[in-house]
Amino acid sequence: MSSKILMLPGDGIGVEVTAEAEKLIKALAELYGVDIEMESGLIGGAAIDATGEPLPEETLALCEACDAVVLGAVGGPKWSDPRAEKRPEQGLLDLRKALKLYANLRPVRLHPSLANISPLKEEHIQNVDMMVVRELTGGSYFGEKVDGDDFASDECSYSREEIERVVAMAAEMARNRYGKLTMIDKANVMATSRLWRKVTAEVMQKRFPDVHYDFMLVDAAAMHIVANPAQFNVIVTENMFGDILTDEASVLVGSMGMLPSASLGDGQKGLYEPIHGSAPEIAGREIANPFGMLASVGMMFEYSLGMREASRQVELALWDCISVGQCTLDIGGNLRTSEAGDAVIERLRAIHTKRVAFV
Repeated sequence: MSSKILMLPGDGIGVEVTAEAEKLIKALAELYGVDIEMESGLIGGAAIDATGEPLPEETLALCEACDAVVLGAVGGPKWSDPRAEKRPEQGLLDLRKALKLYANLRPVRLHPSLANISPLKEEHIQNVDMMVVRELTGGSYFGEKVDGDDFASDECSYSREEIERVVAMAAEMARNRYGKLTMIDKANVMATSRLWRKVTAEVMQKRFPDVHYDFMLVDAAAMHIVANPAQFNVIVTENMFGDILTDEASVLVGSMGMLPSASLGDGQKGLYEPIHGSAPEIAGREIANPFGMLASVGMMFEYSLGMREASRQVELALWDCISVGQCTLDIGGNLRTSEAGDAVIERLRAIHTKRVAFV
């Protein structure tokens, strides 16, 4: 089997964590005896500087020809003018749209060793293990925009089809986890949220009668995510709410550098990236946490390459490294970015050797 992976380092620390992702992919290819071809492309601010476009046609062509895309981060102060005609974030939004990736999966799971660095009390964050499924191609991020000096607007719209497909994906995940789905909206004031609520109920009753589901207003959800996060199993929500709530949820695990994500559509092709930004204030200092990126690579092996065991071994290697403090400063260790990546690969090799020996 041969797979093509496109690496898009992007900007800031994206370059550093993508380098660790490339090392991990090479190690997994060697351990599992698979042929993986990697190419690199430009996106975001780096692409604007080189080509004038945040998503050059050449990069998009490479994306369409590959099996999966690994992305570091986009943006930074150099390109932060909100009035600029071309902005780095447009590249990421356009890429998701072009590849028809409509669902963003963000798992939030707390390692016991990190409970003491979370800003929340330990009793509030015990047993946190949730999956947030965020709709990616609709809502106010993609609606028609009016941008003026005295008036501005962002249209928020959703169709039944857009809601049905992401709710069905989330419900299937809930069925395979703990059997509970929570849909988060703002149905008391927003028409789009009322459609979300109506369509979700229909999908769940007709196609997933065995999965318990409930609804929660987004302001209440923002409170419960920090007050009682263990109550959530799988969350599904619209684009902007999901973007905000998952950044909030990142504090549960002690660092935004810990959380991975996968953006998926109807096929196997996916986009994999850590949820953190480009963090220009620490770029180039070799202190960025690569674990969110490495966990994203693990998700890629499961969802795009169909290698669930490889994904599981990446997760085990990450957790083992955290348990013994082989990690970066933000989560209690003292390793540099490349050293943390090397530690995970070393642990992965040991885990793989033991698991193969038992077969």
